[in-house]
Amino acid sequence: MNDYQQLDAWIDAHFDEQVQFLQELIRIPTDTPPGNNAPHAERTAELLQGYGLAVEKYAVPEAEVRAAGLETITNLVVRRKYGPGKTVLLNAHGDVVPPGDGWTKQAYGGEIENGQIYGRASAVSKSDFSTYTFALRALEAVAKPRAGSLELLFTYDEEFGGEVGPAWLLKHQIIKPDLMIAAGFSYQVITAHNGCLQMEVTVHGKMAHAAIPDSGVDALQGATLVLNALYAQNALYKKITSQVEGISHPYLNVGTIEGGTNTNVVPGRVSLKFDRRMIPEENPAEVEATLRQVITDAASRMPGISVDIKRILLAKALRPLPGNVPLVAAIQKHGEQVFGEKIPAMGTPLYTDVRLFCEAGIPSVIYGAGPRTVLESHAKRADERLNLEDLRRATKVIARSLKDLLA
Repeated sequence: MNDYQQLDAWIDAHFDEQVQFLQELIRIPTDTPPGNNAPHAERTAELLQGYGLAVEKYAVPEAEVRAAGLETITNLVVRRKYGPGKTVLLNAHGDVVPPGDGWTKQAYGGEIENGQIYGRASAVSKSDFSTYTFALRALEAVAKPRAGSLELLFTYDEEFGGEVGPAWLLKHQIIKPDLMIAAGFSYQVITAHNGCLQMEVTVHGKMAHAAIPDSGVDALQGATLVLNALYAQNALYKKITSQVEGISHPYLNVGTIEGGTNTNVVPGRVSLKFDRRMIPEENPAEVEATLRQVITDAASRMPGISVDIKRILLAKALRPLPGNVPLVAAIQKHGEQVFGEKIPAMGTPLYTDVRLFCEAGIPSVIYGAGPRTVLESHAKRADERLNLEDLRRATKVIARSLKDLLA
């Protein structure tokens, strides 16, 4: 057998152990919010140390974590230096949105049925804690690299923008890789993605008794004007087309609305939060300025209404750096050999922490264990699941690619 076949064989021989590792990770909740994720990091570190991997723990100061809207963050780094050469970093995030309703399996059970493993973060992205860990173990057991370095980075704030995860580690120069691969799915290598702007709009009116509504100013009516103006923008966005394969057009989603005090009270305050996805060709500053103007103009149509507008998150789009060519080439080559089909390089409408690495000048791509689409994975929905064969094969692709990159 050649080295690639030996890597495949090692992964096959240890696959039951890999699945058990993933089950352990799924069974420790990491709901974000509230974002109390240090316990998961501690358990992950224990498991990694059990494989003989030294783990560096970076607990972010409480004040910075609280400012980011979370409770506890401990980032994990594993460093393996083989010799002179480039450092390749593999990054996956453990934080997840809360499970929500509608599950037919235990949200944190790690149950296996018909070749699928179920549980929140089974696909996005505790799966790639497993993918990357076992690719590293296979590489060291079989290929025994003598050049370059390999690092694992496991973080816990991707859902909140990465500011106390990758951004914090990059700012403090704790990580300085030359190339980076981040958690993704198995059938595409992602080189570009949308940006995301999240904002909160608070509409102020004047409370009044419902028996004398004219003595108040209905904040909900004002909010309705704002909502209609925002939804009208969506019709305009559909006329804008991205040139990046896999990305269609900008769009906006209003995710939460809250306000009022009782049914017999004219609401004096209503707040809403929305998410605006930006295609790579858009300028984030211009997008935000336009939305602020749209909201202000809509509210001004109703006397007595005022609005406060606050930015919650600004995640810039991922644009590919020329230096990512070796990453793309290795993943496409081995992906086709392992999966038996071509692995296209394309964009995705999601947003990720990878943008932070590219902003720092580090060529990066997204690739890991998962289905063809987010919809198939049930990510952020009930019964999130991962096909275990995709996990096995993605681990082989990463291990083979690392052998090439660290040659």
